[in-house]
Amino acid sequence: MNEVVVLTPERILEVTEDVLRRYGLAKATVVDVARALDVSHGSVYRHFPSKASLREAVAKRWLDRLSAPLLKIAEASGPAPARLEKWLRTMFSIKHKRLSDDPEMFATYLALAREACRSVSCHKDCLVDQIALILSDGVKQGAFEVADVKVTARALFDATSRFHHPAHAEEWSEPGAPARIDSLLALLLKGLEAPRKH
Repeated sequence: MNEVVVLTPERILEVTEDVLRRYGLAKATVVDVARALDVSHGSVYRHFPSKASLREAVAKRWLDRLSAPLLKIAEASGPAPARLEKWLRTMFSIKHKRLSDDPEMFATYLALAREACRSVSCHKDCLVDQIALILSDGVKQGAFEVADVKVTARALFDATSRFHHPAHAEEWSEPGAPARIDSLLALLLKGLEAPRKH
């Protein structure tokens, strides 16, 4: 007797990722996804009304997986400067690892993310909010002096973009990159320091 697999949005997204890996973004279709799930394409459309909505959901799922470990760091306790440095280094390493582990899939997701503007914009806002949370803790701890936490968080995100924005992916494996990351983080953390009270 065949076991009936319940068709859930999560299951569809898992299979869509496999289909994208197999056929590439340009060739993968909803029919391919339905065939891999052994259902009609109408069943897929019941969960995702269009190919665009399915692709947006796949991009969102990928971006959410990127930000989940970062949220843990942002919400942890402990000295804010160390958390901020750990958060930034973790963000860089997650992106760099994704690229080195599976360059074809990284390119596919990059193309998907370009289409899924709403998901990308929301993802960036979430990351900036996580930085703002750490900065806010730093101000409460007396470690950081920051006039506007949200504006500063966005500035930090933008200032480090060379090491996390996919447009710079080719530079990530350059021999001097780790030293440049160290220098930039030292500079940024120094700039955030609250002056010592005498």
